[in-house]
Amino acid sequence: MARLEGKLALITGGTSGIGLETARQFLMEGAAVAITGRSEERLEAAGKALGGTVLTLRSEAGDASGQEDLVATLRKHWQKIDILFVNAGDVTHRPLADWDEATFDALMATNLKGPFFLIRALLPLFANPSSIILCGSVAAHIGVPQSSAYAASKAGLLSLARTLSGEFKDRGIRVNGLSPGPTDTSALGKLGLKGEAEAALREEIRQLVPIGRMGTPLELAKAAVFLASDESAFVVGTELLVDGGVGNL
Repeated sequence: MARLEGKLALITGGTSGIGLETARQFLMEGAAVAITGRSEERLEAAGKALGGTVLTLRSEAGDASGQEDLVATLRKHWQKIDILFVNAGDVTHRPLADWDEATFDALMATNLKGPFFLIRALLPLFANPSSIILCGSVAAHIGVPQSSAYAASKAGLLSLARTLSGEFKDRGIRVNGLSPGPTDTSALGKLGLKGEAEAALREEIRQLVPIGRMGTPLELAKAAVFLASDESAFVVGTELLVDGGVGNL
């Protein structure tokens, strides 16, 4: 029997990278899957890439009030949810002196405020048992230059895994963090680097990882399957680092 047979899973930021691969793995394990994204075009492409069997929902992850609208749309299709993977994220990195309030607020809205209010909006739908997976980052544990706002937002998200698990334990809702290390996704392209500059950054990142390479979306997706499945029923309020040893070595 597939590990997620009969489960309903919502993945935010499911149009590329870790989110898209996790959707693919969830489907392979028997789940019904809904993904969110900002772009209709990218949602359509992701839906085709996943075989046309997923529910695609346009949503801005940083719009706190919009999370109620997202859940209202979801309820037209599903009356419960078994798995939530909060994957959508803003990866902006810059020196502290270059930050402005608007950019800071946008990052925090996407990475922390939006997920907080999405979980709130979904509360009536969560099954017992159910699993919430919050995509953190090893950056919350290490002092990478220019990552101040990003790392702080992920630290806040990982804190939610602990506090909300304590709050929801009597409802059978487990909340855990899944923290990638450097992972080879299109997010690197969002930093605006090209050619030799991007290659130099990739090499710098590779050298940061004790095992000498970046992770893959598939490796993170496999970890998400574990946290989503009943195999992790005794894993509550914690963080799974899938980071090539960055956080501990």
